[in-house]
Amino acid sequence: MPHLTIEYSSAVEQYIDIADLCRALHAVMVEMPVFPTAGIRVRTYVAEHAIIADGHPDNAFVALGLRVGAGRTSDSLRAAGDDLFAAAQKVLAEPLSKPHFALSLDIRISDPSLSWKDTPIHTRLSAKET
Repeated sequence: MPHLTIEYSSAVEQYIDIADLCRALHAVMVEMPVFPTAGIRVRTYVAEHAIIADGHPDNAFVALGLRVGAGRTSDSLRAAGDDLFAAAQKVLAEPLSKPHFALSLDIRISDPSLSWKDTPIHTRLSAKET
C-alpha cells in the first residue's frame, strides 16, 4: 500500500501539468524495491480555495502525503521519501524558484489492524511476475 496523495492549490496549474507530476512520482515509486507495483496509487486533489501562510494571492502549494503499510524500515522509508521529494523538486523547479511556493512530503504508516483491502489487482500483477 504505497498510496501517494498530491494535494495542491489551483495556482500550481499555471506552472506545471499535474499529470506530468503524477507520472514522474509514479515512475520513481515503481523503481523502488520497497514498494510493490500492485499497491502503488497516485492521486491528486486540487484545493480550489485555499488561504496559504500570509494570505498573499500568489501563494501556492503542493503537499505530498504517502501512506504505506507497516513493516518497512525507517531507513527504507527515508530513502523513498528522499527520492520522491527530489523528483517532485525537479518537476516543480519553476514554482520552487518563486518566493510564494511551498512543497512538503509526509509519510504515514497505516496500522494493519485498522486497514481493510480487497484488491484483485495484486492477484493479476502477481501472475504476470511469475
